[in-house]
Amino acid sequence: MKTDTIFNSTTFIDTRVKNIFMAQAAKPAMSREINIAQLTPFQRALIVTDGTVTRLIEAYTLAPVEVLILHQAKQTLCTEHTWLELPAGSPVIARQVVLQTPSTGNYMPKTQAYATSLIVPQHLPKGILDELESDPAGLGGILQNSGLETRRELLWCCCETAWDLPEAIAHLEGKPLLSRTYRVFANKKPIMLITEKFPLREEAL
Repeated sequence: MKTDTIFNSTTFIDTRVKNIFMAQAAKPAMSREINIAQLTPFQRALIVTDGTVTRLIEAYTLAPVEVLILHQAKQTLCTEHTWLELPAGSPVIARQVVLQTPSTGNYMPKTQAYATSLIVPQHLPKGILDELESDPAGLGGILQNSGLETRRELLWCCCETAWDLPEAIAHLEGKPLLSRTYRVFANKKPIMLITEKFPLREEAL
């Protein structure tokens, strides 16, 4: 006797996708949960991919992605950092970039993502540190080109309202952003903490 199985795709998506994130409860206090079922397939791919976001965007848009470095500087941690497993006083590199694709006509480039990173220099080979200083490529591309074996651990995803943005993406102020945060490991040590934010349709709130 055949038994029909009722499949609820919305429940499946919410449960399966959010289970991918290892620390969903640790998302920022002012952020909101995402209605994952109402994201586009491209947006769902962006939040769960463990590959290079730049290449995913290029494959979807069929356009080259420009990595615009807004800020990159050495800093010293004031307090212990849980996700990087570092004590207070440890040196890190703070980095902010925008990923953008060209627009037709005289329009501004289209913002695809805004990313902030904390990088642990003492856990990286000198070659990668040199690339960070000289190569405008994204972090994923730099890591892939280096041959360093890495893995990503997705921590949380959420929806945020954009405030206090850099001037280059000030046009997104007050708009919803899809956000995800993850760690990158090499040699069993966290080497980077990265938060990526993507413009989001309001229906997905």
